[in-house]
Amino acid sequence: MPATDSSLPSFISRLPKVELHVHLEGSVQPETLRELAAAKGQQMRETEDWISARLHQGYRYGNFREFLEAFKLVTLLLETPGDYALATRRLLEGLAKQNVKYAEVIFAAGVVLWKKQPLDAIFEAIAAAAEEERQRCGVRVNWIFDAIRHFGAEHTREVLSWAARLRSQGVVALGIGGDEERGPAELFTDVFREARDQGLHAVAHAGEVCGPESIRKAVEQLGAERIGHGLSAARDPALLALLRERQIPLEACLTSNVATGVLARLEDHPLPKFLDAGVVVTLNSDDPAMFGTTLEREFEQAASLFSLSRAALAQLCKNAANSAFLPEEEKQGLVAEIAGVEAD
Repeated sequence: MPATDSSLPSFISRLPKVELHVHLEGSVQPETLRELAAAKGQQMRETEDWISARLHQGYRYGNFREFLEAFKLVTLLLETPGDYALATRRLLEGLAKQNVKYAEVIFAAGVVLWKKQPLDAIFEAIAAAAEEERQRCGVRVNWIFDAIRHFGAEHTREVLSWAARLRSQGVVALGIGGDEERGPAELFTDVFREARDQGLHAVAHAGEVCGPESIRKAVEQLGAERIGHGLSAARDPALLALLRERQIPLEACLTSNVATGVLARLEDHPLPKFLDAGVVVTLNSDDPAMFGTTLEREFEQAASLFSLSRAALAQLCKNAANSAFLPEEEKQGLVAEIAGVEAD
């Protein structure tokens, strides 16, 4: 059935979904920011000005580094374990409304360390909030501890130490985000080897603002099992072949790439090229509150812009389920649930 079918939004809504690339901090909606700022008094005006600017600019940022500065402003409002717990509850409530069954949430552990906040108490709070929401609304989550790559290898090793310590509490992977140009993959080869040795999975933002070689190094030197964004892979047929052969999924985030100025238009996203090349692709919302999007909206835009069929949309959901860091039987349970809706 063509993507122009008027019932497509209903189909997308009913699809059981898996989100693999969503940042906890980037999911904090304006109303939650106001809620946090109101408790802090003096920051309320600054927060309102920031929200107004984002709305006025249509959630667009001049460039990627401007977005990183905006992300930092949001994280500075998250001060206590209770603040982080509130953000977690709101994120999972939003995911439940979109029929998301499972998510791997990126937690900026590196930012918490940079702010010199108690990471153990904060993670205990968000893990407890996530469990409460799982019981209430059925969304299950695991966690990816993200390091700030432009802070260097020792910073990332500190994030790894916390991720390994909390692995039994749902931390499944070590990731790196931040400024890709100032934190090239080769700086982290040893750290990621240590992560794999300690039973953690490896993910990396790569090819978002840098060229294909950044992706290749993330795969070959870091052992990255999934690539966040991976836009520049479209410029390198040999890299696309490598991703296809090794079944390395790309975590596509359409709205994000336009909002941060990496792409001029949604239509410029290389999603069709990735699909035509046989690369495993998943759809994700990245920082939904900072980009004015949702996971459902990402599916709707992909369907509309690239004429994706219902089968293609369902396959994107299956890709995410199969790419999750879950036991095989749990992956297959999610795939079967998706297939059931597809067959209706």
